Amino acid sequence: MNTTLALLGALGAALALAQNHAVAAERPAAGGLRVIVFGAHPDDAEFKAGGTGALWARRGHAVKLVSVTNGDIGHWQSAGGALAQRRRAESLAAARMLGVSSEVLDIHDGELEPTLENRRKIVRLIREWRADIVISHRPWDYHPDHRYVGVLVQDAAFMVTVPFFCPDVPALAANPVFLYSSDGFQKPNPFRADIAVAVDEVFDQKLEAVHELASQVYEGGANGSETYVKGVPAAGDVAARKAWLRKRWEGRQGGEANRFRDALVKWYGSDLGAKVKYAEAFEICEYGRRPSEDEVRRLFPFFPPAR
Repeated sequence: MNTTLALLGALGAALALAQNHAVAAERPAAGGLRVIVFGAHPDDAEFKAGGTGALWARRGHAVKLVSVTNGDIGHWQSAGGALAQRRRAESLAAARMLGVSSEVLDIHDGELEPTLENRRKIVRLIREWRADIVISHRPWDYHPDHRYVGVLVQDAAFMVTVPFFCPDVPALAANPVFLYSSDGFQKPNPFRADIAVAVDEVFDQKLEAVHELASQVYEGGANGSETYVKGVPAAGDVAARKAWLRKRWEGRQGGEANRFRDALVKWYGSDLGAKVKYAEAFEICEYGRRPSEDEVRRLFPFFPPAR
């Protein structure tokens, strides 16, 4: 009992600390951008856009990562309310490392559906954040929660500007730019990297954030096993764990940079683009505002000026 109470107390302290930091992260610099990223589970937004989010945050812009489900079946050994609380605490701790805000919705993992109620939730979140940029999964994915996040955000792309839909929250005067995060799925359409972002500057920072998602990266999440855990350094050896994590993410983000090298060259120029080691990439959704190249450079202020 004492061990359980101590664990809950630690989780509560972590939540409070991260929430206090998140309040500060919601206040952008004057004239700053407001970005909201939707992932299906408490790790997806961090994995897909955590580096780009940190780049925006470093420059004084407001970024919010939203998990649309609570992740309560996302582990091979545990489930239910205790896991949901753990994953929420992990997500908040990761957000603190990235300098961004975080929210986890209380929808059961594996049970997300593209309902009217959930469409309203997504529309309200985008409006309340007054988003300039909205990022989500594409609606073609192996996981139903991922697919339906994409569908719900697509459905919101028009409704956020309609005054009498969810009239309790003021409609946005201008449609945000909606973006998809990268994936490797080919049907019905492969991902197209319209925008690629060099995250070399914040790669170590992103690793610190991913390190906080222990239930997923060190324990394997829903697809973990005793065999998986045996291949990971022990929890007490933090340095070894972080070295193990770095090797995996150097491959992951380095693979993104190589896969989307043409887009990196487009936005950074041939010299800088060729040198990028780690990247995140995004596709422009045709349902939101279609930005010009000049507007993309304004929305991604870490790109060098066009030549």
